[in-house]
Amino acid sequence: MAWDKKKRDDGSDELFSENARLERERKQGAIDDAQAMADASGTPEEELEVPKDTWGTVRRLWRAAAGERWRFGVVIAAILVYTGFHVAAPAYSARVIDVLWANIQAAFAEGRAFTVGWETGGRELAIYFGIWTGACALYSVQCFVMAGFAEKLNLSLRRSIAEKLSRLPLKFYDGHKPGEVVSRATNDLDKMSEVLQTGLLKLMSAVGTIIGALYMMLCYSVLLTAIFLVFAFVSTLITKGVSKWTLRLAAERQRYVGELTATVEEAYSGRLIIKSFNREGSSSQRVHELSDKLARASRRADFATNAISPLIRFIIRLAQVLIAVVAGGMLVGGQITIGVFQAFFQYIHQASEPLTQLSFTINTLQNALASVERVFDILDEGEIEPDPLPEVAAKLPAAVEGRVDFSRVRFGYDSEKPLMRDVTFHVKPGQKVAIVGATGAGKTTLINLLMRFYEIGGGSIELDGVDTHAMARPDLRANFGMVLQDAWLFDGTIAENIAYGRPDATREEIVRAAEMAHVDHFVRTMPQGYDTHIENDAETISQGQRQLLTIARVILCNPAILILDEATSSVDTRTERDIVQAMETLMHGRTSFVIAHRLSTIVDADLILHMRAGTIIEQGTHEELLAENGPYADLYRSQFA
Repeated sequence: MAWDKKKRDDGSDELFSENARLERERKQGAIDDAQAMADASGTPEEELEVPKDTWGTVRRLWRAAAGERWRFGVVIAAILVYTGFHVAAPAYSARVIDVLWANIQAAFAEGRAFTVGWETGGRELAIYFGIWTGACALYSVQCFVMAGFAEKLNLSLRRSIAEKLSRLPLKFYDGHKPGEVVSRATNDLDKMSEVLQTGLLKLMSAVGTIIGALYMMLCYSVLLTAIFLVFAFVSTLITKGVSKWTLRLAAERQRYVGELTATVEEAYSGRLIIKSFNREGSSSQRVHELSDKLARASRRADFATNAISPLIRFIIRLAQVLIAVVAGGMLVGGQITIGVFQAFFQYIHQASEPLTQLSFTINTLQNALASVERVFDILDEGEIEPDPLPEVAAKLPAAVEGRVDFSRVRFGYDSEKPLMRDVTFHVKPGQKVAIVGATGAGKTTLINLLMRFYEIGGGSIELDGVDTHAMARPDLRANFGMVLQDAWLFDGTIAENIAYGRPDATREEIVRAAEMAHVDHFVRTMPQGYDTHIENDAETISQGQRQLLTIARVILCNPAILILDEATSSVDTRTERDIVQAMETLMHGRTSFVIAHRLSTIVDADLILHMRAGTIIEQGTHEELLAENGPYADLYRSQFA
């Protein structure tokens, strides 16, 4: 979205309403949601990705697994022993068959029936069974331990991301979409865990098995092994070429999945507009067109995926036929035994199956490393300046009065492009401060600096004489209550939403806050009253009612300083009157900052700050600014012309 990608050098008011931004992106970013759905479903949208620094990412991932490396060591040991058992089994099967065949021939020569006894093949069968039992046990061990290694590493990285997100500055969230960050912390790490448990395990076992099988084949017959290697080389080339084609088709299919999902979500969200303009037919036609494109892309992708394995197996079968003819002649000539004959074909199977899947496995591992690299990109982001230690952090007085002083404050989203220069004003306790100016003037940026959502580049901001930069952020923000233009409600009951800032509040306190916010009557008309479950995007609650609930939330917190961001801009006149009455109750006796576009709502302010391009160009009362006949007076007259 252009809104998300634009620079924030202009101090746009949108910066302040972070929750509102998330909601807008949820509704407008349908394609991003489709991508998140695609990632969650495991479809290969990013299969063609490769890491920028493969070995660097591997080394860093290994460092991240510091506490779990012993598990990986156990896996390696289990794979080595398992490979030994796995490769030894066909060789020993040759001995079993040769012993049985010799005893069968002896029995027939003596004219007696053949029975399997301990000395006539039973011992060899028991050992053969023991070899496969050991291989099975070791396979189970390596899978179980590898799963523990992968999930522990996944958990460790998720904890690191969770801790990192709490230390990232607000500008990080302004530049990254919510779905992107969530996908990195969930889907990318899940992909890494899944590939470690399947792809890496399969790769290590495959390499060991291929090497062991080829060695044993060479020990039996160089000629037969050479025939197999020629066909294996051809199949590997074909597999590599077809796998790239398959991945391109899979990416095409997923692109149509994203478009279709976005279109369906858009049609669902805008169903009232579609119906009101009689556009149901065209909307349905668009969905069907995308569905047809997706169906065609899926057919191509499925054909490529399903055709490769039969093709490779057909080539291997040709090799087996040729090897069978040559080996048959060797068997007749006494160069090999019947046991060796069948063992060689077992080794062909052991070597050919991993070769068939090797290129796919490597692509999957590269994709997983690319996912891990994106996770590390978050962990490498610059962090906010840490809060001072509790023992040295500045403390506010027990009773905060609400005196605010900006002294020669400088700030810029880009250090080379300052937005604010020498911003100075002073607010006395209990005063109502109005911040006015055109969109992008820096009104919300001013509030963000007061709340320390951003760090200033010079000057100082003081609250009751205490430099806010020397305070811990939670201690500072505990003194503020905010009512935003976009009323944000969380998934939960009405009572839980009102008590969001004070989870320990009693029901009586919640009801009293709702009464002061003029919302109690509405709440009691709901099916379960204060226990009614609501969601932020539910349409059963109007915008004005949402706003009143957020005002009740702030009233319950009883903050020393209020911030009101154009809280009545999107409601009708009657609801606006209710909200203004609730806000007057809320502001009584408190320092308050009001961001306003309609100047009629702030004529009674004790101090008006008129901003332009990040700088305060005028400040004073309404009467004083009108008397100066400057930019504020022009702005006021333009609204009431």
